Amino acid sequence: MVATPPGKGVPAKYAAFSGIWAGRLDGMYEGKLAVLTISPGGQVTVTYAWGDLADNKPGVADGAGKIVGNTLKLARLPNGADATFIMQPDGTLAATYALAGQTYAGAFARQ
Repeated sequence: MVATPPGKGVPAKYAAFSGIWAGRLDGMYEGKLAVLTISPGGQVTVTYAWGDLADNKPGVADGAGKIVGNTLKLARLPNGADATFIMQPDGTLAATYALAGQTYAGAFARQ
C-alpha cells in the first residue's frame, strides 16, 4: 500500500493525516492505518489492518472516511467496526475502535 501525497488544494490540517500509522489499542491490540488519498474536501481512502482483537481474527479492510476539523472518522468497516482518529498536538493520532459493544483506544504514530 502506498500513500499518495496530498495535492496542492488539500488543506495542511487534512494533509497531516496522510501516510502510514501504527499503534496499539488498549496497549495490546495492534492496528495499522494507511491514509492513501485525501481530497481537498477532506474525503479519504484508507486501508486498515488489525491483529487479534478479542474474538476477531487478524484482518485488513479497505475503507473510506472524512476528516472534519482534527478528526478522521471512517465509514463502518466490513467487520462492523467503527474507527475514529483524532490528531493530537504532538502529531500522534488518538484512535478509538468500537466493535461488538466494546470500545478500544490507543495512540497511533506515523511510521
